Amino acid sequence: MKIGIISDTHGDLEAWRKIWELDFSVCDLILHGGDVLYHGPRNPIKPEYDPAVLAAELNKCEVPIIIAQGNCDAYVDQMVLKVPIQPSPLFTQIQGLRFLVHHGHDIDDNGVDDLMEKFKAHIFVTGHTHVPLLKRIDRYIYVNPGSCSLPKNQPRAATYCLLENGSVYLKNLGGQIINKIEIK
Repeated sequence: MKIGIISDTHGDLEAWRKIWELDFSVCDLILHGGDVLYHGPRNPIKPEYDPAVLAAELNKCEVPIIIAQGNCDAYVDQMVLKVPIQPSPLFTQIQGLRFLVHHGHDIDDNGVDDLMEKFKAHIFVTGHTHVPLLKRIDRYIYVNPGSCSLPKNQPRAATYCLLENGSVYLKNLGGQIINKIEIK
């Protein structure tokens, strides 16, 4: 099983296309942490911003996509997407692994811990901060793929994650591995 993990695309068509070519075209599933199309009022509009074409590409995507609603995802986005944008927290189980996907804009660390305990989840996927983070917290793995469009980490690097062969990989848009955690 190969799972692509992404968040905060913010309508960036070129970033999506790069990640698609690098890894996502051969994934079995894609988990999206939200903020799919709209750039958001606090973010710049990049030349790569093309939410209508990104929506069309997501609609024709042959890999199933599960999307948790972010703070910039609105009713109008769902009108153009055939993929449902689901309320956070989104829970799914894949080959014995339990995932919670939550955009992260209205939850703190205690809330994450409580949800992970309640759902007995193994992997927490979030976004919102645009800062990648991949770490083990007690019995679960915390995955923030950062933003492939509007990174806020230093130095600024657009990122995404890939779960494959028993590990979660944090990668940059050049396809290089930045960090890796084994699921165990």
